[in-house]
Amino acid sequence: YGIYDDLPPEIDAMAPDYTIYPACDHAVGFLTRGCIRACPWCVVPRKEGGIRPYRRWQEIKRNDSRDIVFMDNNVLASDFGIEQMEGMIGQPVRVDFNQGLDARLITPEIADILARIKWIRFIRMSCDTDAMLPVVLAAINRLAVYGVKPYRVFVYLLVQDIDSAERRATALRAAGAEVFAQPYRDFTNNIEPTTEQRRFARWVNRKAIFKTVNRFADYAP
Repeated sequence: YGIYDDLPPEIDAMAPDYTIYPACDHAVGFLTRGCIRACPWCVVPRKEGGIRPYRRWQEIKRNDSRDIVFMDNNVLASDFGIEQMEGMIGQPVRVDFNQGLDARLITPEIADILARIKWIRFIRMSCDTDAMLPVVLAAINRLAVYGVKPYRVFVYLLVQDIDSAERRATALRAAGAEVFAQPYRDFTNNIEPTTEQRRFARWVNRKAIFKTVNRFADYAP
């Protein structure tokens, strides 16, 4: 196995054996593979290539659970993926797209679809750069129009430049979203996050602290 290896088709098509992990009470799978973006920190373009259909949601759902955790990298960039999401509306399933949804693709029509799906807990998206902040805030506001409260939105926050990360984190906090900071790991050059990046992530991810200590400069670990 390896990051860039493909499974043989007959193995790839097999349903997971969930009995190996009895504590896992949900199904896991992909509706689509690949992505339309080429984010420099992301392995997906090299590993999976462009977006393409992969599985129908009915093929992924377990008979003994209504919960499905999807690992698609950009399901909203695929007409097939959107059709699968629409097909789950009104069905006895709850979902989580744990890699996040692309906020740039959350139009009013998509926000309406997302609002009608049953979610395990959060609607996830990411805000990795300053340029993405207004886009993510607009998506949060758009979802709110269709009844999704901001606290139901979970935002992954890439931490490279600390000042940039703090601007994004505090703005998302003010909007009412749940923020989760992820220090940048450079797998290509085998570079681990800095001490300051890790400290920033602790400030954000310990919610009792993040909600009471307004500025990173005031955080004393």
